[in-house]
Amino acid sequence: MKFTKMHGCGNDYIYVDCTREMPGNLSELSRRYSDRRFGIGGDGLIAICPSSAADFRMEMYNADGSLGAMCGNGIRCVAKYVYDKGLTDKTHLRIETSSGVKDLVLTVEGGEVSRVRVDMGTPSLRSDRIPVVGLGAQVVGQSIQVAGRTWTMTCVSMGNPHAVVWADDVQSLHLEQIGPQFEHHASFPDRVNTEFVHVIDRRNLEMRVWERGSGETLACGTGACAAAYAAWLCGLCDAAVTVHLRGGDLEITYDQQANTMLMTGPAVTVFEGCTPD
Repeated sequence: MKFTKMHGCGNDYIYVDCTREMPGNLSELSRRYSDRRFGIGGDGLIAICPSSAADFRMEMYNADGSLGAMCGNGIRCVAKYVYDKGLTDKTHLRIETSSGVKDLVLTVEGGEVSRVRVDMGTPSLRSDRIPVVGLGAQVVGQSIQVAGRTWTMTCVSMGNPHAVVWADDVQSLHLEQIGPQFEHHASFPDRVNTEFVHVIDRRNLEMRVWERGSGETLACGTGACAAAYAAWLCGLCDAAVTVHLRGGDLEITYDQQANTMLMTGPAVTVFEGCTPD
């Protein structure tokens, strides 16, 4: 199997071109090859597929083999892959995902894509869409007991579930202990991605993220959008912010008129290879 390793702000995936031929059992391939010691290493696997509804379709698998709905960093790399590989010459793309068709604008420098802006869609607070159970129709600024402490939490769907919680010092948190307790909390029947956010000022957020099925990742595009929207909703920041993650920065804007989140960030090719089978 030929593959390309790519990352967006350190959120790295194994990319496979499935526009001509689909490898068997992508879930198992993701689980096997995402292993950072015995495989290629990555937060999962993303298949680039043909689409009848858009220019391309993105099929995303987490590192544990579970099917993901959407990845903001991953979709930027899909755009770079198809442009740099000559699968398209468009700089405005529509890519189909499990959470809908996304519109992307590519920045091309020296014949290659360097940055991509993605319309990430409309954030939703509806508990039944996230889903979150037993905490009301919406969860905004609500207290929850997890890992022996009380957190203030806002739950947002960006096509996948997010729990945004506030912390004064995100760098000192032991996410390997806290993250799984959020992910598998009884309130989240489909598990949840958890964003731990420190508000630096009205235009800057610092964030670490625990992604369901992958553990702590260096960045999460949908999570950055969820965090920016939650902070804006709670009156903690402006509609346009920079989210500082361990893997780099993402520019997030909440377009209030269109009620949609715009995300801009880098896309990088790391290396290419071929698996023995």
